[in-house]
Amino acid sequence: MSVSTPYFDELFAGNDDPWAFRQRWYERRKRALTLALLTRPRYASVFEPGCANGELSAELAPRCDRLLCCDTASAAVSLAKTRLVGFTHAQVQQWRLPEQWPAGPFDLIVLSELCYYLDANDFNRLIDLALASLSDDGQLLACHWRPTIEGCPQNAEQIHALLQQRLEMPRVASLHEHDFLLDLWSRDGTSVATLEGLR
Repeated sequence: MSVSTPYFDELFAGNDDPWAFRQRWYERRKRALTLALLTRPRYASVFEPGCANGELSAELAPRCDRLLCCDTASAAVSLAKTRLVGFTHAQVQQWRLPEQWPAGPFDLIVLSELCYYLDANDFNRLIDLALASLSDDGQLLACHWRPTIEGCPQNAEQIHALLQQRLEMPRVASLHEHDFLLDLWSRDGTSVATLEGLR
């Protein structure tokens, strides 16, 4: 069974940064690596489900023309809206995944620290929805903490293995560290150097 919304509501009760996204060097470094892994300087439309308090969202916003974020916890949505207040092209919704999913198309979907909260059925449904809403040259980025999280139906290894199997698109960038997995898949498998005419 997927982790329920009250679990996330409790995490945000009286705490505007339950995972210490702002304080921890680990989190700040991981965000920088996530942004560096992206093979395009800018995207027309980005979807970030499970945006939490919007720390990654605020760094994705300058890289796109339209940013849509969502979270299941009402407090997280409020915090993300505040974090993105200076970006008029950014929108935050309170949605439960995979039941609520926007139509797209999106040039980039960012699944950051999200998928282990979903059971196998919900995760497979999320992959179906992501594939249906990606643009013809769309990309999907996934980043997940490797150690097992108590109460979560899946772990990072399972998540990224299933994404590799189900997405059926080239993995164009990858960083696997002791602590986390970070992968980028793209319908257009062209390298950055090739796109810039260097090869």
